[in-house]
Amino acid sequence: MKKLLLITTLLSIFVCLKLNAQQLIQPKLQYPETKKIDHVDTYFGQDVQDPYRWLEDDRSDETEAWVKSQNQTTFGYLDNIPYREELKERLTKLWNYEKIGSPFKEGDYTYFYKNDGLQNQYVIYRYKNNADPETAEVFLDPNTFKEDGTISLGGLSFSKDGKTLAYSISEGGSDWRKILIMNAETKEIVEDTLVDIKFSGMSWYKNEGFYYSSYDKPKGSELSAKTDQHKVYYHKLGTKQSEDQLIYGGTPEEKHRYIYGGVTEDDRYLIITPRVSTSGNKLYIKDLTKPNAPFVEILGHTDSDSNIIENVGSKLYIMTNLNAPNQKVVTVDASDPKPENWEDFIPETENVLSPSTGGGYFFAEYMVDAVSKVLQYDYDGKLVREVKLPGVGSAGGFGAKKEDKELYYSFTNYVTPGSIYKYNIEGGTSELYRKPNIDFNPENYESKQVFYTSKDGTKVPMIITHKKGLELDGKNPTILYGYGGFNISLTPSFSITNAVWMEQGGIYAVANLRGGGEYGKKWHNAGTQMKKQNVFDDFIAAAEYLISEKYTSSDYLAIRGGSNGGLLVGATMTQRPDLMKVTLPAVGVLDMLRYHTFTAGAGWAYDYGTAEDSKEMFDYLKGYSPVHNVKEGVEYPATLITTGDHDDRVVPAHSFKFAAELQSKQTGGNPTLIRIETDAGHGAGTPVNKTIEQYADIFGFTFYNMGFNVLPNKTKEKVKG
Repeated sequence: MKKLLLITTLLSIFVCLKLNAQQLIQPKLQYPETKKIDHVDTYFGQDVQDPYRWLEDDRSDETEAWVKSQNQTTFGYLDNIPYREELKERLTKLWNYEKIGSPFKEGDYTYFYKNDGLQNQYVIYRYKNNADPETAEVFLDPNTFKEDGTISLGGLSFSKDGKTLAYSISEGGSDWRKILIMNAETKEIVEDTLVDIKFSGMSWYKNEGFYYSSYDKPKGSELSAKTDQHKVYYHKLGTKQSEDQLIYGGTPEEKHRYIYGGVTEDDRYLIITPRVSTSGNKLYIKDLTKPNAPFVEILGHTDSDSNIIENVGSKLYIMTNLNAPNQKVVTVDASDPKPENWEDFIPETENVLSPSTGGGYFFAEYMVDAVSKVLQYDYDGKLVREVKLPGVGSAGGFGAKKEDKELYYSFTNYVTPGSIYKYNIEGGTSELYRKPNIDFNPENYESKQVFYTSKDGTKVPMIITHKKGLELDGKNPTILYGYGGFNISLTPSFSITNAVWMEQGGIYAVANLRGGGEYGKKWHNAGTQMKKQNVFDDFIAAAEYLISEKYTSSDYLAIRGGSNGGLLVGATMTQRPDLMKVTLPAVGVLDMLRYHTFTAGAGWAYDYGTAEDSKEMFDYLKGYSPVHNVKEGVEYPATLITTGDHDDRVVPAHSFKFAAELQSKQTGGNPTLIRIETDAGHGAGTPVNKTIEQYADIFGFTFYNMGFNVLPNKTKEKVKG
C-alpha cells in the first residue's frame, strides 16, 4: 500500500512538473466584466452588431474605469512572471550607453542630439563651428519639460541665419503639438506659444517667419474626433497666431487630409503637396520673389508621390514615381513644369530610389532586397562614384547644405549598433566618427536573408537574426515581426530591445511583406484594398517557413507588429490561431469598419478602402477585420495587446474592442490581456523608462507563455504542458 501511495505521489509530482509554467503560479484568469450594449450598424442592408461601441468614448468615466480594471488584471498577471525584473534590469543595463546623433550646422553653431544613457528624452547640444566638440554646451533639454518625461520634443527648425528656432512639443504622446519660438543666441522664448498644430513641419522663409500645417480644432474629443481638413499657414515673427495667414486648404469642395508647405533652400519657391490619402499627392509651386504670384500647378492629380527636392534657379529637380514605380528624378523649368516637359535626370532602375542632396551633389540611395546601396551624382546627372558603405545594412542621412564640404551618415543592421560616419563629399572617403560603447558583441550573432514562397507563389524576403551556433531543433523562442503597408520599408537596424531578446536565446525574424515599399509601388499596391489578404498570406508563409526549417515551432513562435502591423497580427491570429503560441498586437488598426471615422483615419483609405465604398469592399473588410472575426469556441494564442491612452492616431478603442471580444470568446487557458500605457500615444516620444518597462513585460509574457520557467539563456530546460 505504501509503495502504491509513493508511486501515485511521484506520478502526481511528474504531472505537475509537466504543466505549463503559468499554471504553477497563476490561477485561471478572471477578466473584468465588459458590458455589452445593443448597438447595430447597417451596411448595404446587412446589420453588424457593435456591442462595445461605448468603449469608443475616451472621455467617459465608464471607459476610464474599464481601463483601470484591465490594467489591474494585466499587471496582476505580469507581476507573477519570475524573471520579469531580471529582463528589466538587463534592458536597463544595455540601454545605459551614450548615444549621439549626427552633427548639423545652423548659423554659427554645430548642433547634435545626445542621450547619456537612460535619459527619457534626447538632449540637444551645440558648439561653435570649427571648435572642439568637447566644448559643447546644453542647448535644449526636453527632460526639463516635465519631470516624468511625458512631454517630448517633436521637431525643430532654424531660421536661415540660425538665430531663431521654432520647435514643437508633444504632451502625453499626442499628435497634437505646440510650437515655441526661441532666440537661439539667448535661449529665451520670444513669442506666445502656437497651439493646436498637427502633422506639421516648420519651413522657414528667410528669417521672417515659417510655414506650418494644422486642422481646425475638432468638436468633441481631441483624441478621437475626426480631422480631415488640413491647412497650411504662414506665421510671421512678431505677430499673434490668430493673425497667421491661411496659405492653402480649407475649401469644402477640395478636401485634403494632409497638406505640407516647404520653402526651397534658396528661398525662391514655396512647394505645396496636398494629399487626400497617405499615398499620392498633387504638386504646386509659388514664386516667392514675385509679389502676389499665383500657385503654378505641376500635378493636379494624386496618381503619384512627387516632390521637388532641389532647384538651381528656375530648374526644378523632382522625385517622382509617376509612371516609374521604383522612383526616379526628373528636371523641368518652373516656367512650364507640366509632366510632358519632364526630362529624366536619374532614371528608374529595378531598385527603389530615395534621393537626397548635399554639398553640390545628389545622393541616390537604393534598396537592393531591403539593403542600402548609395550612388553619388553631380548636377549634370553624371555618376561620380558608388559610396563605399561599412557593410551590409541600412545607411541614411546623406543630406547637407549646398555649401557643406562634408556630411554625416549613419549605418546599422540587426547586429550592428548604429554608428556615424563622416563623409568627404569631394573625395568620397568615409571615416568613423562615432561608434557606441555598448555591452553587446556583434561577433556573437548572425543575420541571414532568405527568400520564401507565399501562398500565390510570390517570393518574399526575410532576415533572420540570432546567436551563432543556434541549434535548429524547432524549440527556439522566436519573434516574427512584420508591417506590410503604406509603402513603408523594413530595413535592417539595430534595436536594444531585440538585442536582449536574442541574448536570451531568441530568434528575431523580419519579413518584408507586400504592402511595404521594399520593391516599389507595385509591391505596395499588391498589398492594398482588395489585395490586403496577400499581406496576411505572406506573414503566414513566413511563420510556416520558420517552422518547416526547424528554427522554431508553433509552441515557441510569437508574432508582433504595431499600428498597421497590429492589424497584421490581429488578422493573422484570427485566421490561423493554431500557428503561433503568442501574439503581440501593438497600437493596432483592428476595427476595419470604423477606422476611418476617427482622427485622420480616413486618410488610410488608399491602403484599406472603407466600408462605405461598396458592398464588395464592405464584405472584404468585414472578412478580415480582427474585431469582427473573433469566434466562439476557438482557443486563441496567449495575447498581450498594447496601446496608449493618448494615442490619437490609431485610437485605443480599436484595442479595447479587440480585447473585449477575445476575453468574451476565448476558449482554453491562454491569457488575453491588454496593457494600456497612461500618458502615452502611438509611440513617438515615449520616455525611456516607460519603453523599458513595456518591453520587459512583452518579453516576459512571451517567454512565460512559451513555457519557460527560467530564461532560455540560463538553461534549455522548459516546463511544458
